[in-house]
Amino acid sequence: MLHASRAPLPATAPIVSMSRTLAVASLLGLIALGLAWELWLSPLRPGGSWLALKVLPLCLPLIGLLKNRMYTYRWVSLVVWLYFTEGVVRAWGDRPPGNTLALLQVLLCLCLFAACLLHVRMRQRSAAAATTTSTATVS
Repeated sequence: MLHASRAPLPATAPIVSMSRTLAVASLLGLIALGLAWELWLSPLRPGGSWLALKVLPLCLPLIGLLKNRMYTYRWVSLVVWLYFTEGVVRAWGDRPPGNTLALLQVLLCLCLFAACLLHVRMRQRSAAAATTTSTATVS
């Protein structure tokens, strides 16, 4: 039985599409920030550093998020904590502007995690509601 707060959501509920948009935007923001940070804004070495390659793992889930694959949302919500940890460490230890960029990375990581969490939860709720509805009509 569904409670009033657990009302079924259509698969295309606005919150699902909003969370998808926020996840993709946050991921793109992390990629752009990582490249700009390590190549131009505050590289470890003048002229850029190889640390810019840290964004390559972020490029892999982009296709999965754009194709709306549930599995991708789940594993991105775990991988993002590596970038969160890097952001916290560098926010604590870097000098300006590096620490400010690190705080921005932490914020983007939190947005990405929240968007993935919300997206997975809403899609699971929608699938459960659809299953409940289909079994109720069959019975």
